[in-house]
Amino acid sequence: MNTIKDRKKLGLSELLVSPLGIGIWSWGARFFWGYGKDYAEKDLEEAFNTIHQAGVNFIDTAEVYGRGMSETILGNFSASIRNKLVIATKFFPYPWRIDPNSARRAMRNSLKRLGCSYADLYQIHMPIPPYPIEFWLKKLLPLYHEGTVKAVGVSNYDLKQTQRAKRYLGENGVPLVSNQLRYSLLDRDIEKNGVMEYCYENNIAVIAYSPLAMGMLTGKYTPQHPPRGVRRSAYRYTSEFLEKIQPLLNLMEEIGRGRGEKTPTQVALNWAIAKGTVPIPGAKNARQVIDNVGALEWQLTTGEVGALDKESDKILGY
Repeated sequence: MNTIKDRKKLGLSELLVSPLGIGIWSWGARFFWGYGKDYAEKDLEEAFNTIHQAGVNFIDTAEVYGRGMSETILGNFSASIRNKLVIATKFFPYPWRIDPNSARRAMRNSLKRLGCSYADLYQIHMPIPPYPIEFWLKKLLPLYHEGTVKAVGVSNYDLKQTQRAKRYLGENGVPLVSNQLRYSLLDRDIEKNGVMEYCYENNIAVIAYSPLAMGMLTGKYTPQHPPRGVRRSAYRYTSEFLEKIQPLLNLMEEIGRGRGEKTPTQVALNWAIAKGTVPIPGAKNARQVIDNVGALEWQLTTGEVGALDKESDKILGY
């Protein structure tokens, strides 16, 4: 059973993180998430205070989230407790960033927004052609060796890319600490394509982003009330899809009731933890943080995990 006070090493690093983190993609993101319309900075400040009070110490952001606003907002909130947090951010490998010092400049700008002198975890946001992954990883080596970056990770890397990243970094004295991947009961490709197995065999932490499938697993949406805007079109979360996943949501609610009125959110996150990942659900207000943290202090049985897997398989066609 995982408790909020538990800390575990993130992969081969010395970073000690809570069993569940918080992803702040939505902080400052107006177009995709509706910042300034559906929620404001006051809501985020209350969320951050609740994160800290609850004992969550792992927060994930990126330079592109809200065009830097996510980092800036986090920096403003975290100034007095920076040493109590493990902050992860990301470098986006834009094709025009061919200058050898592009990652150093990006890191400098991220740290300025975060208001600190180092990043605990620095990740390549995703592999983007035409340059090979080694081209981008090379830029992070001096940042790690000088201590500006405490650990190096990747995000959205498939099996071969993860293998190459581990090999290249290892040859240069840098451990590959993590791979941040989309993973939930509605997206389990990494279980099937070998990435998750390889990561666990090599002590590479799997950080699960979108563990609630953009809210589809929270019970918030119904076939009559699907998500609106970009999320609906980008992820095909239509009324028809919501109808298809109702048996899974019903099972999650049933399991939650049997566990003392746990919410679907808490069941989904507990499942992700049971699979060995560090999930990083989003939170735009204190209520969502409290709901997320409720995934801890209890544990799904093997039978319950298997039942959820089975319903998920039906939806995903595995």
